[in-house]
Amino acid sequence: MNIQTINWRLIRYAALCKRTILLALAMLLISVTADLAGPFVAKTMINQHILGIEQSWYQTSGPGPYAVRFAGRWYERAVYFAPGQKRGAPASILEVGSQFYFAGQALPFAGERSVRGGQLTVTAGSRRVTLPVQALTARQLFAFYRPELPGLWQLALLYFALLLISSVFTYGQRWLLQVAADRIIQTMRRDVFRHVHRLPVRYFDNLPAGKVVSRITNDTEAIRELYVTVLANVFSSFITMGGIYIALFILDVQLAVICLLLVPILVVWVALYRKYAVGINQRIRALVSDINAMLNETIQGMPVIRTFNREQRTFAEFEAINEAQYRDQTKILRINAWTGHNLAGALRNAFFMALITYFGYQSFHLAGAISFGALYAFVDYLNRLFQPVIQVVNQLANLEQARVSAERVFELLDEPGVDTVPGAIERYRGDVVFADVHFSYDGKEDVLHGISFAAKQGQTVALVGHTGSGKSSIMNLLFRFYDAQAGRITVDGRDIASVAPQHLRRHMGIVLQDPFLFTGTIASNVSLGDEAVTRARVDQALRDVGAERLLGHLPGGWDEPVVEKGSTLSAGQRQLISFARALAFDPAILVLDEATSSIDTETEAVIQDALEVLKRGRTTFIIAHRLSTIRGADLILVLDRGVIVERGTHEGLMASGGRYQQMYQMQQGEQVAAM
Repeated sequence: MNIQTINWRLIRYAALCKRTILLALAMLLISVTADLAGPFVAKTMINQHILGIEQSWYQTSGPGPYAVRFAGRWYERAVYFAPGQKRGAPASILEVGSQFYFAGQALPFAGERSVRGGQLTVTAGSRRVTLPVQALTARQLFAFYRPELPGLWQLALLYFALLLISSVFTYGQRWLLQVAADRIIQTMRRDVFRHVHRLPVRYFDNLPAGKVVSRITNDTEAIRELYVTVLANVFSSFITMGGIYIALFILDVQLAVICLLLVPILVVWVALYRKYAVGINQRIRALVSDINAMLNETIQGMPVIRTFNREQRTFAEFEAINEAQYRDQTKILRINAWTGHNLAGALRNAFFMALITYFGYQSFHLAGAISFGALYAFVDYLNRLFQPVIQVVNQLANLEQARVSAERVFELLDEPGVDTVPGAIERYRGDVVFADVHFSYDGKEDVLHGISFAAKQGQTVALVGHTGSGKSSIMNLLFRFYDAQAGRITVDGRDIASVAPQHLRRHMGIVLQDPFLFTGTIASNVSLGDEAVTRARVDQALRDVGAERLLGHLPGGWDEPVVEKGSTLSAGQRQLISFARALAFDPAILVLDEATSSIDTETEAVIQDALEVLKRGRTTFIIAHRLSTIRGADLILVLDRGVIVERGTHEGLMASGGRYQQMYQMQQGEQVAAM
């Protein structure tokens, strides 16, 4: 899956919250604009009000809001004269070293200044001028600054207001992006979880559960960081950089052009980072999935691991994956260290050197030198320019991890699934026919070869044979967990390939050798939350299968808590709950897969009674190793390597003296020997 496709699909998910995201970006734009206006305000404060007293002064007729009295005369800065207002003799306020001086005339030109004996000398190349000056006391100097105080206060308040606006809108945009990201990831996880239920069983044959869990949790969480952190920082960085470049061009075009060199450098920077980091990030995400898969397998198999003393071996296998993930993480850290803050700092210093060189050249040649306020603003903007650069670079790792995670999630979503078809079908009778059915799991080697048999409503069909003979494969085809490559399977004369799987399974029930129980209660495990299965129906189903004999003593009764997989219950108790579950859903076809193979003899008597209740009026398929439990079956199919080698009733097969008789007598002999 290419980057463009991944980006487009991420944008499509973002479009689900486009209003919130656009509002957040608008707030971000306001925040950045307010933040970048600060240096312009500072420039005005410096040039207009702090250093402004060195600008031209003129005598004025009398006192005024901007007039200053000195040596018996009133003076006012040129910028405060109204249009057409008469101006008197010029004057100047000059700074030489740390001392300010008053000159009763304007300077003819700018140059190097020196004061000796009340005389100011200004030198610029071959030009030289001397004029009398008077040193200003602190009180006199403050008098010249007094008219600037209202303007300074106004600009200071404006600067504070801009900071406040920036802070408020920054908080707003981050909060909105967080809300949008949470909503997007909620939708994505819902889509992934829903799609997992659409995937065919074949998909899970070779994919550990831990890897699926990792894609739903870890990978989507990495994508969440994309929308929250990466999106905010990258958009903020680009908007900030754009605003800074606009400000730089306003201040000085030549310097702004020099700073534009940062753009191609940043592009090359990102390209090189992606070249070396993408593959490593892909391996990291894959290893995280492997770790989750192994943890899931280890926790489920903990009794076996301890029984066979496999702790050290399991730890060694885990440590191998953990070490590989550590090595790749170290590689990413090394790349980030080389391409992160250090490189940004070096570039910033290089641009500062270029800035100092430029200003030095301008100052030495006295050609087009800009004001100190402009210099301050330029240095401030140049320093701010590298903050978004560092932000972008620091987010490259998160961006690539999010893209890799997105690719893994989208690969799962792209797996072909089975769509849910609305509606339902009426409960069928349960006449099942297999006609010359061939089936292969891998598409290369058949595990079923020309299977043909018929089961009438209410009949019990038993499937026997050694492990791998094809018993479970026949049931997998009946439930449409898989589809046959050739042949035809019908229920009540209707080809099941033409029936939606969920409609077909709606009237089927299954009891497994190791039934799966969900976290909840006994009653919730019987009803599975189906509204059609009432509490009265649950109670009746449990009583009908004789659950009171094995479960009636529990403190909570049918509301007794059940933990994951029912680990606090015995095998017989779990089996009875699964029987009650099948009975409560009233299936037309019932499959019992080794339902009595893992329970004791005493419990088996209860289970056998429950089986008789379950089978009543239903087409029942029994996969059994204990041949004594299927003596009453209407049809027994003996399978060997995917072929039905014998069929008939128990009496008929025993009389034929074939494979079934051998299997039965062998089991009887084992039971006698055990006694």
